[in-house]
Amino acid sequence: MQSYGIAHVWAEGDFVTHAIGIVLAAMSIISWTVIVLKLTQLWRVQRVTVRTEAQFWNASDYTSGLKALNAVARNPYAALAASGHDAAAHHAASAPQLRDRLDISEWITRALKNSIDDTITRLQGGLAVLGSIGSVAPFVGLFGTVWGIYHALLSIGASGQASLDKVAGPVGEALIMTAFGLFVAIPAVLGFNALSRGNKAFVARLNRFAHALHALLVTGGHVSSESFSVNATLGLGSGAVRGAGASSAATSRGAARAAVH
Repeated sequence: MQSYGIAHVWAEGDFVTHAIGIVLAAMSIISWTVIVLKLTQLWRVQRVTVRTEAQFWNASDYTSGLKALNAVARNPYAALAASGHDAAAHHAASAPQLRDRLDISEWITRALKNSIDDTITRLQGGLAVLGSIGSVAPFVGLFGTVWGIYHALLSIGASGQASLDKVAGPVGEALIMTAFGLFVAIPAVLGFNALSRGNKAFVARLNRFAHALHALLVTGGHVSSESFSVNATLGLGSGAVRGAGASSAATSRGAARAAVH
């Protein structure tokens, strides 16, 4: 009795079958590599920001808070605080023509949004690969199955033996490629969804921290980032800037100068 299995598929397959198997194996390796690396990155930034956010708000001044954030490499909060500080300093030292055209609240909002967009871009790197593998892998496996069934039927027709025991083995063996495609696709889809949810939660925290920074730089007063809702009016997340708030430009310039220094 002839034995069937993955080894037999590989041994009896032609170059197309071998190519499909290699492609699916490469997809699996790539997807698991991306999942592990991105989960590690997300875990790291969450741990770093939770620890350094308290140190920033407990600092004696803005400069000391920046040093606390910069003490950890690749801290998203450090880039956000530095961009807000630089924007406020630039606005305070700029010509009157700039202040006449754009108030400090909107200027700082744009700087903070740009920093958040850069962080989101880094966090989402690799997710497109997972999405593509999750979408394509089942069809690659299905193509391998169709190709295997086609050749199995040709062999059965050439031998003239069309009994059930002669047909079921080769056809069932060809279905292994579909199973292999699903084995590659399912972890990629689950990893994509998990990373997307994790990134969304982190961006919400980043958004709240940005609102607190905006309030500090514009008004000079400290407001805890936890007091801001995710859907606040400034829209500092991945979407477009919806407004600069109701802060008066005339009263905020002096407060921002004090916060910068």
